[in-house]
Amino acid sequence: MYKKLLLGSAALCCCLMAQAQQLHKLKIKNAAELRAFFHYTGKDIPFISGHRGGVNKGFPENSIEALENTLRHTHATFEIDPRLTKDSVIVLMHDATLDRTTTGKGKVSDYTLAELKQMKLKDVDGNVTEFRIPTLEEMIRWAKGKTVLILDKKDVPFEMTAAIIKRNKAEGHVMVTVHTAKEAKWYHDRNPEIVFEAFVKTQKALEEYEAAGIPWTHIMAYVGPDNKPELKPLYENLNKRGVMAMISTAPTYDKLASGDERAAAYRSIIEKGASLIEADRSIEAADAIKPLVPKKSDKQRFFK
Repeated sequence: MYKKLLLGSAALCCCLMAQAQQLHKLKIKNAAELRAFFHYTGKDIPFISGHRGGVNKGFPENSIEALENTLRHTHATFEIDPRLTKDSVIVLMHDATLDRTTTGKGKVSDYTLAELKQMKLKDVDGNVTEFRIPTLEEMIRWAKGKTVLILDKKDVPFEMTAAIIKRNKAEGHVMVTVHTAKEAKWYHDRNPEIVFEAFVKTQKALEEYEAAGIPWTHIMAYVGPDNKPELKPLYENLNKRGVMAMISTAPTYDKLASGDERAAAYRSIIEKGASLIEADRSIEAADAIKPLVPKKSDKQRFFK
């Protein structure tokens, strides 16, 4: 009986180790490599950024388990949503309220971390899982050596966001979403290593970042949710500055009725000039754009 238990434990350990090895990890060691990863070359590998960590059945948004599930299928970065608890701990939750994605009710900010940890997370269909609300610190530590986190702008003060990145020496795998050049400058003046997902939806916005002196090496540009022809000159102006552009399909093409329609939309985004796609359907979108991955690319060194 004892031998059987040992064999069973050994088999379980081997299985868990095999699963851990199956993650599609991004090989990015520091901020300089992160900037090189996002530098536009014209022969880049298109990839996915999982919106809210990737929204897939059985895996709640903004959970470590959701990110890990996506990485079992594809390389990806992840947009996540930091919010403050009653006792000023940063946790991950898109909504200001708990009702949609947890077994709790009311505002996130009305509960302490200990109280929030008693709640269970729900998946995209509203099914209760055994997964719990992670803190941002837990997520940052888990993500190191695996992926890149992109912190959306919610209710966390800039000072706290900058501090948690610096404290964890996470400039090589944690980016910050900024909506304006002024916001980017605030962070850049305090920590010139931070890389941004910057809202650059127009030529005017591009000029504002340039005027503010934000290095283009530190920017990946979010250009909006629509794959429209008017983006072509903006792509050209960003690309010649070495900047990749991203479209988010969460509010648009992720909602198309059929898988074939969605796949065609994902491919068209890359074909028309974007370098990456932020998608709720992270695994599905990654599968759709696989045929567009170049046979040779200097960026291959980042993709384990």
